[in-house]
Amino acid sequence: MKTDNNYKMPIILIGNTFKYEVEATVKLFIPASRFNFTDSISDAVGDSFIIAGVSENNGSSHTFTSVKINGCEAVELANDLSCTVESDKNTVEHELCRLIYTALKEIYGITPPWGLMTGIRPVKKVIELIQEGRSYEEIHRILTEKYEISPEKMTLAYITALNQLPILRKINKKAVSLYVSIPFCPTRCSYCSFVSHSMDSAVKLMPEYVSAICRELEITGKIVRKTGTEIDTIYFGGGTPTSISAEDLRTIMECVQKNFDIDSVREYSVEAGRPDTITEEKLRVIKDFGADRISVNPQTLNDDVLRVIGRRHSGADAVKAFEIAKKVGFANINMDLIAGLPTESCESFKNTLDTVISLNPESITVHTLTLKRAANLFESGLENINNPAAEMVNYSVNRLTSSGYNPYYLYRQKNTVNNLENVGYSKKGFESYYNIFIMDETQTILGVGCAASTKLVYPDGKIKRIHNYKFPYEYISRFDQLMEKKKEVLECLKKINNL
Repeated sequence: MKTDNNYKMPIILIGNTFKYEVEATVKLFIPASRFNFTDSISDAVGDSFIIAGVSENNGSSHTFTSVKINGCEAVELANDLSCTVESDKNTVEHELCRLIYTALKEIYGITPPWGLMTGIRPVKKVIELIQEGRSYEEIHRILTEKYEISPEKMTLAYITALNQLPILRKINKKAVSLYVSIPFCPTRCSYCSFVSHSMDSAVKLMPEYVSAICRELEITGKIVRKTGTEIDTIYFGGGTPTSISAEDLRTIMECVQKNFDIDSVREYSVEAGRPDTITEEKLRVIKDFGADRISVNPQTLNDDVLRVIGRRHSGADAVKAFEIAKKVGFANINMDLIAGLPTESCESFKNTLDTVISLNPESITVHTLTLKRAANLFESGLENINNPAAEMVNYSVNRLTSSGYNPYYLYRQKNTVNNLENVGYSKKGFESYYNIFIMDETQTILGVGCAASTKLVYPDGKIKRIHNYKFPYEYISRFDQLMEKKKEVLECLKKINNL
């Protein structure tokens, strides 16, 4: 593939509109790249292109592909199906992607660990099969035949599903979770694609932002009380919620306490996040207002790597932040790490993980570096693809499970280095309900604040998403317009509670 960041490889869709799945399949082999989708066969020129075609005749479909990469001889594959896009869209789409996957596998000589599976929730597919009464052997055979998942990833997904099921069986579908967005950070990390804003530029907006988010909490609280809805979990995320002052944090958390009955809340989490934002004063505010779970996220304890990714703290600062949290009295602490960060060696990652395990937090989440388009690293993405992330991830699975940490939630993202995954591990009894619920999509989550997303899960299984404005000034200036969307929240909660 060309490394010019302006280059877009042509992907020609003939007789179909399967852009999303075709692109996801191609990115299993060609991450951190851009594509030009067309429907003209005349665009199949140059050193690299992909033709993804479907033709139909008398109730059957002919799927075909021609894949040429870097001037190699084009690999051409085809297959006939006894169905059409209209009668069975999923089967036709899957077969077309399977052909493209097979061709790319032949060209690159590699087999992605998750095979042809492109969705972000592989565990959900396993759970569905378990709930059908399928045995491990049947589940392994079904998913391996369809997606060519490696035995190691199949086992990881299955164990994760088993750890989730006891919690999912006790889920209260009439209750909802509350997500509070504090989308600010002291600086933007090079790998980050979240909608987060530097405190240097956002500080002048903070009084208006705090006022607006408290107004939204009041409005949302009225809807919750009017419908008699219980709050199951609360999650403060971002950004880095501890980027704001202890006073502003107190104001927002006090507003939550005034407008929601937190006595019934099973889990109240705050992402304390970056060690350079964590102080004893802020942690005491968090604890005083009912939060019982926090996350301290060093990502790595290697000071050189921290500088490369744009962090303003050291590994020692992360350890100190953890110790302060223990001193304040938190008995449920998560720590986030990232496998595959730029310049991180496998040995360095192992040292970080070993040190974090020695601190004995209740849970540890291991993410794999993802080259998101909105992240600064994306522009130099090809330089970051060939790193030892797979070795790091394999080490983390073995090291964590042998140390008493069990995988309890798992998700995948496009453009993840080596097509790997993100996994949350915890000691027994310390699994995060919120993390499981957001992955399983079986409970409504009410999002409050700039860049927050509300996920309405109706009794019939239909899911509707409502997105708040991404930028603080827009969230503040268009607040009344945004609140019009709360009418749909009210209607959904009425239906959940059979009102």
